[in-house]
Amino acid sequence: MTRVIGVDIGGTFTDLMLFDAEAGAVNVHKVPSTPAAPEEAMVAGIRELCGIAGVAPADVTGVFHGTTVATNAVLEFDGARVGLITTRGFRDVVHIGRHQRPQHYSIVQDIPWQAQPFAQRAHRKVVTERVVPPSGEVLVPLDEDEVRAAAAELAAEGVEAVAVCFLFSYLNPAHEQRAAAIVREAMPGAFVTTSADIVPQFREFERFTTALMNAFIGPKTGHYIERLDTALTGAGVAGDLHVMMSSGGVASVRAAAERPVTLLLSGPAAGILGGQWAGALSGRERLITFDVGGTSADIGIVTEHGVAEASARDTWVGGYPLLVPMLDVHAIGAGGGSIAFVDEGGAFRVGPRSAKARPGPACYGHGGTEPTISDAHLLLGRLDAERFLEGRMRLDRDAARAAIEPLAAQLGMDAEATAQGILTIANANMARAIRSRTIEKGHDPRDFTLVAFGGAGPLHAAEVADLLNVPEVLVPPYPGITSANGLLTSDLKYDQMRTVFMVEGAVDTARVDRELGELEATLRGWLHEDGVDDADIRVTRALDCRYVGQGYELRVPLDDGPFTADALARFHELHTREYGKAHGDPIEIVNARVTAVGRRPTVDALPVTSGTLDEARVDTQPVRFADGEHATPFYTRAALPIGEPFAGPAIVLHPDTTTVVPPGWSGCADAAGNLILTREGA
Repeated sequence: MTRVIGVDIGGTFTDLMLFDAEAGAVNVHKVPSTPAAPEEAMVAGIRELCGIAGVAPADVTGVFHGTTVATNAVLEFDGARVGLITTRGFRDVVHIGRHQRPQHYSIVQDIPWQAQPFAQRAHRKVVTERVVPPSGEVLVPLDEDEVRAAAAELAAEGVEAVAVCFLFSYLNPAHEQRAAAIVREAMPGAFVTTSADIVPQFREFERFTTALMNAFIGPKTGHYIERLDTALTGAGVAGDLHVMMSSGGVASVRAAAERPVTLLLSGPAAGILGGQWAGALSGRERLITFDVGGTSADIGIVTEHGVAEASARDTWVGGYPLLVPMLDVHAIGAGGGSIAFVDEGGAFRVGPRSAKARPGPACYGHGGTEPTISDAHLLLGRLDAERFLEGRMRLDRDAARAAIEPLAAQLGMDAEATAQGILTIANANMARAIRSRTIEKGHDPRDFTLVAFGGAGPLHAAEVADLLNVPEVLVPPYPGITSANGLLTSDLKYDQMRTVFMVEGAVDTARVDRELGELEATLRGWLHEDGVDDADIRVTRALDCRYVGQGYELRVPLDDGPFTADALARFHELHTREYGKAHGDPIEIVNARVTAVGRRPTVDALPVTSGTLDEARVDTQPVRFADGEHATPFYTRAALPIGEPFAGPAIVLHPDTTTVVPPGWSGCADAAGNLILTREGA
């Protein structure tokens, strides 16, 4: 029997979903996060969820996890002391970077990799070696004695993790591999990584930075995964642990520990997949996923071509460029715990600073005193203090008012008007972030459905959609648990790529086939180690191509079977779709890329309940909206009738969050279990 649990750890809550594949049963749960030791909330939540479902932890066959440990280590710059061993003459590549400025027009700014390098200059060591393009031929042998001396110096300096990054290792990784072996002998307790193992790709600055980030977060992430694995075993969970990667697939604990840099968008990636899955249940393909939690709002785009993946020029985390595959997720500091304040210039601001899980919003009763978005919702009546999370958590309206009143006094407004202002600013910030991923990328938001989830997404979705003229909002069956749900809709997935420069007219098709074949063999081997049979493995191949002279590439998918140069003609179509026109310049192949997916049992659908509007209606309370106060019905989600619309204003109470249906909108539960909100006149 297959019983799997998806667990997404957020800044405020840890979300859990248990899926019994044989019975088709689903149970969900939500517990406060424990940021100092995230595994504690996860294990406690699994125990409680198993109790709710009436199963033993030993009956759980798999645990799938979305984590923010790696992301937080980068954003908070809380990682290991890192050393770099690189080719002589290239010690400062990671400091010099490129002429890419986070703020284009500022003459006084901190460049992240210069202000806070992952490896201080004193910990960057150079050794003699050189391989040369295009063949990767060894021009100067590796000086192994210099590597041993460098390792000894790093050990004496207290370095905990080492990245070995040589200039042309993407063409021939032998020198990096040998140097890494020497470092492991000299520093047996250190985390050691090579750039070619992480991303065998040209662009040395980005490749070096990616490897250094892997080393920077490696020990902390590895220790966390080890503690979690041990804690799950101690709790009696027999199933294997897998972790969501930034690329939208789950990987084994082994792969996650070796390549933690692939986990940086672990939780947000799961959310996009959960939103895509929920949209597909209701026949929607073009989606804006809108995941608002306690500390951030994450935005993703799904089209008829699937989930958008970030390009090489867009893969940045914390201001650092990366070359690992990741879904195109844009995050801003706007969540239920975002703090409202008046800045030094006298402007009314909301976020990005957050109250987080502890002390949290004032209304949570954990000691918070600063005004947050959640406090504003409660003061305006949009949250039910007695029925929040089905009554499992009581909210303190007096504490929310006490937190907002000092801010109101600063602004010369009453508390309710200030609370409405907090939501207006937060909604504008969220709408601006969505415009950056739609209008600025050539997508018309009016052609999309906004999929709202996370603890706070459904509270804001309709009003944000109004600002964007998006006609429809879709709220998944368990919106507060959608990221955990996404973990249970994902297959095992691994990606590998290799740089192979070739120009149209002189393409070595045999070499392209050989490179693709070697990459596929590697990925199949990884999936076999995970226990996946060949019959359950699906492999896709692609080439990263550009016109000669261009700086960045587009991905050209390949058909099954032997590669032929005719496949390059697809690049013109892709270029037209992306940039509006094609050119007659020769096409250059830059990278060969293979993705292997190992299929596993996943959630096909969720149980759907239905009642009548009279049964669903539990109360009528005054709720303040932008146009004034309205007597507003409150409905329980599980009892809403399928296919029967109801008019806004209305509040829908879910087991894990709350949906606001403002005036001018209507709602309707559909047969797939989604709640569809529609704007009048759309």
